[in-house]
Amino acid sequence: MRIELGAYEIRDWTKRDMRALVRYANNPRIARWLRDRFPCPYTLSDAEAFLAAVAQQAVRTTFAIATPGEAIGGIGLEFASDVHRFTAELGYWLGEPFWGRGIMTQAVRHVTAWAFETFELHRIYATAFAGNRASMRVLEKAGFQCEGCLRASVFKHGRILDQALYACLRDGIIRSEDAGRE
Repeated sequence: MRIELGAYEIRDWTKRDMRALVRYANNPRIARWLRDRFPCPYTLSDAEAFLAAVAQQAVRTTFAIATPGEAIGGIGLEFASDVHRFTAELGYWLGEPFWGRGIMTQAVRHVTAWAFETFELHRIYATAFAGNRASMRVLEKAGFQCEGCLRASVFKHGRILDQALYACLRDGIIRSEDAGRE
């Protein structure tokens, strides 16, 4: 998969991304807002394990956000099952030197549009830990609506935290051809 975002792109992860992955992911300011499965510190062996797991995906749903020279972040979907089988969860992160440039808003818009066009999904959701206003703003600007607060729903860094729940429905999406327009 490859989606152009001007000076950036969303593309498949490759083994060539290993060093950049460690360089940008090994940052406690990123890990603090992500699930514990995103390790901190983020080592070369963590990158190797992640890239091996992504390479084994039967259907690729985990992608790099990249400049022409290197991967600078990641974005992906996890499909639900059973009664939630038409739903996917969106997750993402971006290297700190690239924060505040609108890259993630574009990435979320484009991946959401791509996912609705590619898969039989009716709902894509994402959560943001309480206090992560930057992520909440990304979701809002990308067309997701806040559905509420999941009170005391996660344990991170020794604290119980709330999460904000955001979702986008198939009939409310921005199509991929319109995803780059404001």
